[in-house]
Amino acid sequence: MRIFFSVGEPSGDLHGGNLIRELKRRDPQLECVGYGGPKMAQAGCQIHEDLTRLAVMWVWHAVLHLAKFLRLIWRAGRYFRTARPDAVVLIDYPGFNWWIARLAARNRIPVFYYGPPQMWAWAGWRVGKMRRLVDHVLCKLPFEETWYRQRGCHTCYVGHPYFDELERQQLDANFLARRATQRPMVTILPGSRTQEVTHNLRWLLKAAAIVQQRVPNVQFAIAAFRSHHAEMAAKMVKTTGLPIDVFVGRTGELIHLADCCMACSGSVSLELLYHAKPAVILYWISRLAYFVQGFFRKVKYITLVNLLASDELYPADLRPYDPRQADADKVLMPEYLTCADKSAEIAGHVVEWLTDRARWDARVAALQALRARMCLSGASQRAAEYILQQLAGRAAARAVGPPHFRAVRVKYPA
Repeated sequence: MRIFFSVGEPSGDLHGGNLIRELKRRDPQLECVGYGGPKMAQAGCQIHEDLTRLAVMWVWHAVLHLAKFLRLIWRAGRYFRTARPDAVVLIDYPGFNWWIARLAARNRIPVFYYGPPQMWAWAGWRVGKMRRLVDHVLCKLPFEETWYRQRGCHTCYVGHPYFDELERQQLDANFLARRATQRPMVTILPGSRTQEVTHNLRWLLKAAAIVQQRVPNVQFAIAAFRSHHAEMAAKMVKTTGLPIDVFVGRTGELIHLADCCMACSGSVSLELLYHAKPAVILYWISRLAYFVQGFFRKVKYITLVNLLASDELYPADLRPYDPRQADADKVLMPEYLTCADKSAEIAGHVVEWLTDRARWDARVAALQALRARMCLSGASQRAAEYILQQLAGRAAARAVGPPHFRAVRVKYPA
């Protein structure tokens, strides 16, 4: 049996690698091929192209890589026609993966979307594409299963694979011992994409300068995802004059050591939840992007932790988080989706946690309560079992022959 993977994000590469290990544990003869990254290669996937190197955001950046994407789409189509894989597994990266799904559907290859795009937040009208092109939607978040199923998708909730990785994570005890001090510590997490580092770190460093003025004995550390991100961060830190150390591959350790964190929005919020670490979230975008998102965003929060903690996915008030709002204290991770300078607000949250022990304790307790409800491991195992069961059932159905009736097409609401 052969499964083709298409994965374009660093976080997707991590989840893909874990899924491949679980698949191969159940079927050692299984062959995994396709587009992915180094984590998937380590798990035993034959990588046709490291797609994670092309992880991009926004339309213009995708256009710059258009020729590469077209070549990879053409290559996948040829592979589907000649090698005839038994299934295609997509992980996030919808702009590119819709083309892969379309090619798979054209060649009658079943498609599994493991960790589907967050249509419920931005683009509900695109669910029709999911119905047409994807056979099985494997959801990471509990409310996603109901949302997709109500719109006619064949859906299964397997849980968030990030928690599997966090459970297996082994922190470096020597590093922790060397870095541990009595001084309060703030960890800065500027994102896993180059664009995120470029857009967000300057504001987080400005906030750090404000924090240092108000809490002079504070120490900072930056957790960079890649080496070239660390180089970028070091250059930006140098211009501020702040004594901030930059590390690569130490995200877990630096979160563990921190009293609180400042982070770019992303799946790292789940790691912060796992460690029950108070954090403030920033996602800085251009004025044009901020204007455009107002027409598409359907949920109030951009941070997964806040969505998981919210009582209502689609409240009437969709204005971005504002600390002056009446219910602002209920938001577990203050977040700023903005095109403005919010460094003073970000610093205010951090200073409060560093100087008011009661507020810090209350935030930690709230995060621990949510973690107990939501941080469930086993997503990779459940997804692997589901995929193999579906493929076994498909093989059995082919052996018996098709049913003698015509399927009825049902029209679902968008």
